Amino acid sequence: MSVKIEDRPIEHVREQVIDQLIYNYSHGVISVEAFERRLDEAMDANSNEVLMNLVEDLTLNTDQQYKAQKHTQFSPNYSAQQNSDDDFTLRSILGSNERSGQWVVPKNIYLSNYMGSVVLDFTDAIFAHQNVTIHVNCIFGSDEIYVPDHVNVVSKMFCTLSSFENKSVSLNKRQGPTIYIEGKAILGSVEVKVKRTIKEKFMSFANELKTQLGAGSSNR
Repeated sequence: MSVKIEDRPIEHVREQVIDQLIYNYSHGVISVEAFERRLDEAMDANSNEVLMNLVEDLTLNTDQQYKAQKHTQFSPNYSAQQNSDDDFTLRSILGSNERSGQWVVPKNIYLSNYMGSVVLDFTDAIFAHQNVTIHVNCIFGSDEIYVPDHVNVVSKMFCTLSSFENKSVSLNKRQGPTIYIEGKAILGSVEVKVKRTIKEKFMSFANELKTQLGAGSSNR
C-alpha cells in the first residue's frame, strides 16, 4: 500500500515533480514558458499537494534512460581512480591567481593571499577524495570559491574585521564530497558560492534532453 502524498517527505515529492516537468518539457508536451513557470512554482512550493497539482495534467513519466542521464549530469564528478597530489598551494601577493576548469582536486589546498585576489573554481573539477580541506590565509585580500551544488561545505573560519559568506546550495547532496574551509581572514573577504544556480542547471539539462530528442513544442 502506497504512502499518502501528504505524508511523503516534501523534498522527495519536489524531486519527482521536477523530474516529470523536465521530462514532459523535453518531449514537447509543454512550452518553455510553462515549464519555467511551473519549475519556479515547484522550487518555491511548501506543500506536497501544491507540488502534485503542477503535474496533474502531464501524462508522461520518467524512464530508466532519463534517470541514467540525470545521474550523469547531477552526480559529483568523482573518481577515486584519478591520481592527485596530496597538497596544492595557490598564492597571490598584490596580484591575482585562479584555478579553474577540469582539474583533479587534492586532499589539501592552501590559499595564501596578501592584498590580492584568489579564485578557486570546483565547478568542473574531478574529486579524488571524499573529504577535501582548504586552508585559508587571507590578509587584506579577496578569496572566491565556486562549488557545485552537489558538494557539502563546512566552515571553520576565524575572521578579524573580515567577512565570510557561504552561498552554496543546501540540498540533498547524495553523499557528495565535503569541502572543509578553515584558517583565518584579516581585513579581507572569503566567499563560497555556486557558479550556476540549481534552476539554471535544471533548465540546461532540460534543453539538452529536448535537443537530443528533437521534440517539437506545444503550448499549454
